[in-house]
Amino acid sequence: MNIPAEFDKIRPYTPEELPKIYEELIADPSFRAVVESVMPGIPFEALAEKMRLCRTNLEFQKAFFYGLLWDLVKKCANGLTFDCSALTDKTMNYTFISNHRDIILDSAFLCILLIDQKMNTVEIAIGDNLLIYPWIKKLVRINKSFIVQRGLSMRQKLEASALMSRYMHFAITHKHENLWIAQRQGRAKDSNDRTQDSVLKMMAMAGEGDAIARLKELNLVPLSISYEYDPCDFLKAKELQQKRDDANFRKSPEDDLINMQTGLYGYKGRIHFQTSACLNKELDEIKERNLSKTEVFTAISELIDKHIHQNYHLYAGNYVACDLLMGDTRFAEEYTEEEKVKFEKYLEGQIAKIDLPNKDIPFLRNKILTMYANPLINYLEAAKS
Repeated sequence: MNIPAEFDKIRPYTPEELPKIYEELIADPSFRAVVESVMPGIPFEALAEKMRLCRTNLEFQKAFFYGLLWDLVKKCANGLTFDCSALTDKTMNYTFISNHRDIILDSAFLCILLIDQKMNTVEIAIGDNLLIYPWIKKLVRINKSFIVQRGLSMRQKLEASALMSRYMHFAITHKHENLWIAQRQGRAKDSNDRTQDSVLKMMAMAGEGDAIARLKELNLVPLSISYEYDPCDFLKAKELQQKRDDANFRKSPEDDLINMQTGLYGYKGRIHFQTSACLNKELDEIKERNLSKTEVFTAISELIDKHIHQNYHLYAGNYVACDLLMGDTRFAEEYTEEEKVKFEKYLEGQIAKIDLPNKDIPFLRNKILTMYANPLINYLEAAKS
């Protein structure tokens, strides 16, 4: 396929490029050290040969990531389930737009779930702030990721957004790929998942026709991701206190690495992914309302939020957290005393992991409870509409 050169810096590698990139990774001592720690007991040379046999990105994903991720589910979770019954045509190419809980696993789990559905995996939007080592950047581009450029000036950001939008439309219409993008930049630290209009505006920069027509070309599908436990909840709470205490606080690349490692290997309990139907019909209905351009994006953001919130899979901890946060027993029928004790013990354990010199335990407790209560609060609100 003839891919325009303008996408070369952000797109996934093509199959033709893979042999050269494999050799660069195989020769990288940092990559080798990580692989040997993740796959102990397997000779690196055997893994290198296995890489060389993968002729496409999808073959690489199936050969390496598929098995690794299902093993991770066995070790760090109590099951991973997927409901995509709302997708009536699984041969179409979709842009999955989801809430964002885990830096790596949200899109990675979606890929293995799609493989089990005999569907194509997704090309993944990933921020370049996470690509802190050369081998990571190469590996994610083998793994069908396209790069979201961060830390740019306003003019550069506009140019980068337009380029990314053109690439997403090209990937859907010419490459016939599925895509995944988070509904907002970064994870919602309080799990109050809201779609940023700016994400939709970026996606509507390319394509033909008005904003609705451009977004319809991408076949948007809201995706709800529900983890029973978020291994990074204590790190998110810690960051919230750090930002409260220091207005200039910024996470370091090392902090991002710690979040990635904790998210990967921490206990997640049960995990559920659920899609809504493709939004194209509902986008037509929004068009009929003759809204202003600004109102159109707000209406679409609210529509995506409604679908994501309605499709949350709620766990006992969500109900317990809401009661503890509100100081009442409104949802007592939704959990047992044993489940309440278990969640309170979990909460204490997560707070104990937070290492801060001026540790504000009531603040941190409130923030973690809020993370688990917000999905329930949003679910109930969406159920009314």
